[in-house]
Parts: sequence; structure tokens; C-alpha cells
Amino acid sequence: MDQLLHVFVKVAEKKNFTRAAEELHMTQPAVSQHIQTLERLMGTKLLERNNKYVKLNKAGKIVYHHAKEILGLYTRMNHLIDDLMNHASGALSIGASYTYGEYILPHIMAELHKQYPLIKPAITIGNSNEIVEMVSNHQLDVGIIEMDIEMKDVYIEPFAEDQMFIIASANHPYAKKKRVSIDDLRSETWIVRETGSGTRKATDKLFSKYNFFPHDIMEFGSTQLIKEVVEAGLGITFLSQWTVRKELSFGTLKLIHIDDQPFFRQFSFITQKTPFYTKAMEVFLDILRKHRTSANSLAKQ
Repeated sequence: MDQLLHVFVKVAEKKNFTRAAEELHMTQPAVSQHIQTLERLMGTKLLERNNKYVKLNKAGKIVYHHAKEILGLYTRMNHLIDDLMNHASGALSIGASYTYGEYILPHIMAELHKQYPLIKPAITIGNSNEIVEMVSNHQLDVGIIEMDIEMKDVYIEPFAEDQMFIIASANHPYAKKKRVSIDDLRSETWIVRETGSGTRKATDKLFSKYNFFPHDIMEFGSTQLIKEVVEAGLGITFLSQWTVRKELSFGTLKLIHIDDQPFFRQFSFITQKTPFYTKAMEVFLDILRKHRTSANSLAKQ
């Protein structure tokens, strides 16, 4: 019955036996036979035909309405049974910005492998702009970025919150103070990420928020290198809580608290705009959504 309904729906939507047959990869006589069989089962004609078009009669409209619902439920039933009987497997190409990719994604990968060992992920790390471009160009299945974007050809969904802090060496004079004015930091050397990274965009937002521009800026393309030079006393920086957890626990880096509200940003994942995902993609996105980051984990340190 499902095949009869499928053919009927296609003919109704195409309003033409020939076009329906082409899409269904069937011959026109076979399509006609399916329609005749369905009409015989229903006990009435369902279509009005002439040389120019095919259209639904009143009975056909009733059957079409319920056929769409029946086929949708049938498809969902098959998908659910297939998911029950089969394990997620296969290749999955994942891109991530440096902060998420180097400091959070490894924990996600461990969880993914534990639950779905047949999924074979391939990881690409880059700045947020690079990851967006690779997803847009179909080079990645999914990307994780640290900044807002406005693109029509990809789907974006914020899924976790990140808190950022001004960071200094443990020996920096301001590291010993409970609160510091942002104006006190104007003359400091700021170590920042390169243009195009989510961390750099967040840093620029911080500068814009306080309407000031540091007198001295040094730009590096690596978060790890930034941490090293800040720890050595070269300057201060603005980084995600996740990138400095170990250094804060060891006491080699310190948070500089300023007299204002904390600074938050969103982690988002981006995918192609499509209603169809592989099971491997679906379970990965589900793990991402459940793995909410704790925005306040360092706020009281």
C-alpha cells in the first residue's frame, strides 16, 4: 500500500504521469497501473485526467491529505527501527576553532568514542572564519565556532556559553588586586589573537565596550604562545576560561577582575542547510547540546 500511495502523491504533485514516472524512475504504464490499483482499492476515481493535466477530484484530495500523513509516519517508523537495529558509524569530518578544538573538543571526542566506537571522526582546527568557510564549501560536515556570523548558506545554532577573562602573569602587580579599573590597563601591552579568530573578535568587542584602544598590541596566531609570553611577563591578554584552567590551578597565570559585568560569548555549531543528517552527525550534535559548558566555573577564583 505504501508504494501505491507514494506513486499517487507524486502524480498529484507533478500533475502529470510522465513527469511523475521520471522522478520515480518508473515507466509511465507502471505509474498508470499503480493509480488504477489504488482507485480500485478505494472504490472510486481519484484523478481527473485530460491531455494537458491531471488533477485531484474530491475523493483524491481526501486520499492525498491522508496519504501524506501516512507516508510521513511510515518513514519515521522505518527510521526509528533502523536506528534501533543499527549503530551509528562511518566518517564524520569536524572542524573547530582553536579554543573549543584544543581545550574542550578532546573531552567530547572521548565521550563520542565511548558511546559510538564505530564513528570515525576527522578533526580540523582553525580560526572561526576558516571553519565557516570550510563548512560552506562542503569540506566539513560540522564546524564549531566562537563568534556570531550571518550567512544564508549554513545553519548555525548556539549550544554553549563561554566566559572570558583578562589574564596576567602571577607576578603582575594587578594580579594581586581584587579589582582593577579598565583604564588602569590602557598602558599595558596586550597580546591578542589574529584577525578572523573568535577570540580576537571578542577582544575587539571588549575594547569597543570600554571605548579605548591599548597603546601597545602584539598579535600572535596561537593561544598557547600567547599564554607562554603572558606567563613570561610580556603583557596581558583576554582569553576563554577554558584555555587557562591548568595555568590558573598551577598559579602561573591569574585573572584580573575589572569593575564591571563578566564578559560572555557563545559557542555555536554550523552545518549545511539540510533536513537530512547521517546518524553519526545526529548523535554528535546531540552530545554537543548535552555537553553544556559551565560559564561561571572560574568566576569566583
